[in-house]
Amino acid sequence: MNRLLPLAIAAVSVAVSGITAQAADMERAHPVPYYKASEAPFSWTGFYAGINGGYGWGRSSWSDPTLGADSGTFNTTGGLLGGQLGYNWQLGSLVLGIESDADWTNIKGSTAGLGGVCAADGAGQCQTKQDWIGTTRGRVGYAFGRLLPYVTGGAAYGDIKALETSGNASQTKFGWTAGAGMEYSFNRNWSGKVEYLHLDLGTASLFSAASPASTLSVPVTNDLVRAGINYHW
Repeated sequence: MNRLLPLAIAAVSVAVSGITAQAADMERAHPVPYYKASEAPFSWTGFYAGINGGYGWGRSSWSDPTLGADSGTFNTTGGLLGGQLGYNWQLGSLVLGIESDADWTNIKGSTAGLGGVCAADGAGQCQTKQDWIGTTRGRVGYAFGRLLPYVTGGAAYGDIKALETSGNASQTKFGWTAGAGMEYSFNRNWSGKVEYLHLDLGTASLFSAASPASTLSVPVTNDLVRAGINYHW
């Protein structure tokens, strides 16, 4: 009997080892499946900031009520470069947002005149220039995943400058803007956009450096095409 006990223990050990090895082989043959954590759905919601650049063109004119003279309308053109800051809220496919931007510009134009306002106030040339433009706008878009077409509108502001040989006169004006654009998100942090804006800054009333008794009326409208890059967080 004493000799049988060790033999029984050895037999049980061998059987257990065989069962363990077989279970290990089965586990290797049928590994536990690995499920990758699903990525959160893309959303436009959040703050962003970026840079932009583009081209502007517009219309201006000079008139002097004291002289009863008008230069007629002339074209203005030039480049622009600046930055923007904004926030988006996505509700389903609807994206609501607000954005504010400021751009340095070199938009200018002139017309020559042998008589009238250009001769009296501009030494033969009426020239309008804008050094900066800014806007604060609402945006309403419809998201197609990472593609966001939108319309936009709000307040516009900037300077209007009359360049004269005897001195320059300038005034900061507030007006309105409206336009549309399209933005595409490359990933969760970076996006690119293109947009068109129309701006109306109204009419600046400027004291003429050449004729202090005269007040120049200088209206300005602009059309802007810009491309930009935004960082989202």
